[in-house]
Amino acid sequence: MCLYDTAPMCFKGSYHLFYQYNPKGSVWGNIVWAHSISMDLVNWEALEPAIFPSEPFDIKGTWSGSATVYPDGNPVIYYTGVDAKGQQVQNYAIPADITDKNLRKWVKPKEGNPMVVADKEINGSAFRDPTTAWQANGYWNILVGSRKGSTGVAYLFKSKDKKTWTKTARPLHEVPNTGRWECPDIFPVSTSHEKGLDFSELGKDVKHVLNVSLDVTRFEYYTIGTYFPDQDKYVPDKGQVDGWDGLKLDYGNFYASKSFYDPVKLRRVVWGWANESDSKEEDVKKGWAGILPIPRTVRLDTSGKQLLVWPIDDIETLKGNKVQMSNQQLETGKPVKISGITGNQADVEVTFSIPNLQKAEPFDLSWKDPRDLCYKKKSRNRHSTVMTNVYKPMFGGFVDVDLSDRKLSLRSLIDKSVVESFAAGGKTCSTSRVYPTLAVFQDAQVFAFNNGTEPVTLEHASA
Repeated sequence: MCLYDTAPMCFKGSYHLFYQYNPKGSVWGNIVWAHSISMDLVNWEALEPAIFPSEPFDIKGTWSGSATVYPDGNPVIYYTGVDAKGQQVQNYAIPADITDKNLRKWVKPKEGNPMVVADKEINGSAFRDPTTAWQANGYWNILVGSRKGSTGVAYLFKSKDKKTWTKTARPLHEVPNTGRWECPDIFPVSTSHEKGLDFSELGKDVKHVLNVSLDVTRFEYYTIGTYFPDQDKYVPDKGQVDGWDGLKLDYGNFYASKSFYDPVKLRRVVWGWANESDSKEEDVKKGWAGILPIPRTVRLDTSGKQLLVWPIDDIETLKGNKVQMSNQQLETGKPVKISGITGNQADVEVTFSIPNLQKAEPFDLSWKDPRDLCYKKKSRNRHSTVMTNVYKPMFGGFVDVDLSDRKLSLRSLIDKSVVESFAAGGKTCSTSRVYPTLAVFQDAQVFAFNNGTEPVTLEHASA
């Protein structure tokens, strides 16, 4: 099983998730658009694939894209097809039976397909991943990721009738030296409340987020800025880092994410792909390659300078036995066990209290990549307790946090080979794949530890 890249949507109260999937093996190939449905974003039923190569405009590949539910209630899938000549073109598919709530069958109309092809300006071998459509000034809009040399590009296409699409005079946004952009995603966020917004929302209390996946680095980054529909352009806010070192929805194994607006709970939900970079031989041994982490809500932080990312509250239904711990001193190098649960599957929330900051190391402005810093400062393990021949890099993310109360919070979701950690209420998070050889199933335990130079207090832990 090979799984990656998502296209979520909500249709008539049900959640639909489309994703790139190889039903024949755990390596890339034989890719179809798999389709699963849910009533709660937690429990899923797999249906038959929605799209697979079958037409001249996608006979060599049905690649990533998005799903749009238009105001008339009709859903449309926009996706990248690889045609018989190997060129990447943008296509669409519609339900065969709109009265079927589960939307089991999809068709690709002959009329209007392919709907967008590369012109002389566009690199037809790097032109993919159309976004969910949004409306502005009487036009429907989609973005398609690409590159011009080493410049990352989000091309903008507009349509009055949702059938004929025209490229704008210039891209919505482009950034030199970022390489090919994949899975671009633009969405609005409110500056006045915590609820999510529909893709087409505009107004004075609205900012926009542009998130792109960088093929060169296999990481994403996003900026917060202003979308100018009259000018067909997006401008990041002053101070936003628009490039490799920019803000990330996740600083770990997280790529090709896609968001959608949930009209049931009025929230913006983002889904990413916890990718892996092991050899084909290792993926075959494991039997899978790539999974989808827990869906997350995203909203604008009160500072207006970054997003807050947090697991959806629907996962509360999965919780069982609860244990708590309070006021435990954490001496350097002396872990404290959190008893009553295993580390095989757990949701752990902790608050650390720092007695003083007098000996805290000042932040060095030369620190650009938190991963490099983690490698330099990491504690060396004396024993090998994880598989030695799989991809296991170290991840880290900087977080801008107010320490006036001298407290830090951390939440970690652990599910066998996946660890998702959220710090400071979602100001930074990191997803990692782990393959332990000793701490497995009931032998996996949970510890709080302190690798710093001064004692701290575990003020409260709930698991």
